[in-house]
Amino acid sequence: MRIDIVTIFPEAFAALDVSIIGRARERGLLDIQVRDLRDYTTDRHRQVDDMPYGGGPGMVMKPEPFFAAIDALRAPGVPSRLLLTSPQGRRFDQRVAEELAREPHLIVLCGRYEGVDDRVVTGLGAEEISIGDFVLTGGELAAMVIVDAAVRLVEGVVGDQGSVAAESFAGGLLDYPHYTRPAEFRGHRVPDVLLTGHHEQIRRWRRREQLRRTLERRPDLLSLDLLTEEDRALLRDNG
Repeated sequence: MRIDIVTIFPEAFAALDVSIIGRARERGLLDIQVRDLRDYTTDRHRQVDDMPYGGGPGMVMKPEPFFAAIDALRAPGVPSRLLLTSPQGRRFDQRVAEELAREPHLIVLCGRYEGVDDRVVTGLGAEEISIGDFVLTGGELAAMVIVDAAVRLVEGVVGDQGSVAAESFAGGLLDYPHYTRPAEFRGHRVPDVLLTGHHEQIRRWRRREQLRRTLERRPDLLSLDLLTEEDRALLRDNG
């Protein structure tokens, strides 16, 4: 999978060289390149922003450097998906991450200042995407969230794919609680069922906890139409 990130702060992406993503890059599973938007300017000041037409506060990111960057990064005949981080965009969630993980090439444009000239969206076909209903100082953190959530779903990036399949949102529910040694710590004990070695009881307990947590914390995720008969029975047992 190839990802190009276009930003005016390339140094913000040093975290992509460490841990799971860093190892996946070393093994050739991911080709992630961070591009400096200023490299695609043509003036001696390397200007990437200007005052907004119609007046108003702040500065707007110019279209020319973005168009030049995309012209350089898109390869003829190779499909690519172009994203622009923006609080006005489609809400990013696990389903979107799964979509992006299947793409051979992603280009992520990091917005900043008062915004990006809208011709980047209308002219280049950039898909605006938001990680939540709040505003950041720039799109770099949002880009890292999007990239991290997507690439960990690429086969081979995470060593144990079973852990990916079982985590929060993977099946539409929140994750169940996790525990490790010691069995008791400062008066807090690991649930007895996890110490039994009885795989079926543990499976049922974990599913019940997923349902309970989702019902308590994110009831909007709990679609009754998708619940199995066992799920319904576990919910009834949970009161």
